[in-house]
Amino acid sequence: MAAISRAQLLHHPSTFFSRLPYSHSPFSINTRRRKFSFSSLSCTSASASSASTNLPIVGDLLNYLNESWTQFHATAEAKRQVIAAGFHLLSENDEWDLKPGGRYFFTRNMSCLVAFAVGENYIVGNGFHVIAAHTDSPCLKLKPKSASLKSNYLMLNVQTYGGGLWHTWFDRDLSVAGRVIVRASDGSFVHKLVKIKRPLLRVPTLAIHLDRTVNTDGFKPNLETHLVPLLATKPEEAPAESKEQGTSSSKGAHHPVLMQILSDELGCDVDDIVNIELNICDTQPSCLGGANNEFIFSGRLDNLASSYCALRALVDSCGSPGDLSSEHAIRMVALFDNEEVRIHIKEQGHQLCFRQ
Repeated sequence: MAAISRAQLLHHPSTFFSRLPYSHSPFSINTRRRKFSFSSLSCTSASASSASTNLPIVGDLLNYLNESWTQFHATAEAKRQVIAAGFHLLSENDEWDLKPGGRYFFTRNMSCLVAFAVGENYIVGNGFHVIAAHTDSPCLKLKPKSASLKSNYLMLNVQTYGGGLWHTWFDRDLSVAGRVIVRASDGSFVHKLVKIKRPLLRVPTLAIHLDRTVNTDGFKPNLETHLVPLLATKPEEAPAESKEQGTSSSKGAHHPVLMQILSDELGCDVDDIVNIELNICDTQPSCLGGANNEFIFSGRLDNLASSYCALRALVDSCGSPGDLSSEHAIRMVALFDNEEVRIHIKEQGHQLCFRQ
């Protein structure tokens, strides 16, 4: 968990927009959009009457953070917001018919989103005003073969993703979220998002009795052997028929109990789950904190805070009739995936995305 101040949040968008060549700052932030209760967003039940002003943008950010456990969920929430704001979904497989004053967006791999508004005075060659951020954050990801068993405990093999502070993942209430490929009744494959909100996993630290020198020598976990989340105790041996039904779709790569939890959440049969792409996530919600509720306590602030500010700025800058009437360029927000590992692949690489 990290923290930023509400003051930083309010000044954060201007760091992007102050560089735009137009003095009228077309990307203004509308802070009168939605009402929310400070008490419901605080980490404690104490009254938040000391807050000087009611800032809906803070509540919207917290909602965005709490919805966006993974890059897939962050993109889905961004998609929901731009559709609600009147943006039209484009397909990269179709020929686009873009019109001045139009608002459009497209997604790629369910983890990348590009939204843009065409100025009514735009002509080819005028250029773009672009804000770029990314939807992915440092986390633990399930390995393709995650099932692990040690000392009669079911554990999950994970790999680190991005530049994380990995010691902070110990002794937290963790769960899984991400994308699942499900076989539909007609034999086609459907991508579905899943989020298990209850604490499901934990990476425990050793008791001091078993690690007497940790306070003097430092905590130096082996990321391959120590950073392995605990899932469950080993169940009693089930009948052969039951075991076969519980492992057929996962091909033994993942624990049957995990696959059953996913199928219950998705409302499908275990055998219909073809593949999974899951992140390990902290179940502790993002919230306000500090004596005056002046801080935002949250994980994934890198880079969801920038993603939210960019998205909010674009939506608010062209939400009313006439907002694009004097615009000569294209206002664009690009939310990319895989920035944490600097991978420029065909599906998500930002260089290829803009070249195309």
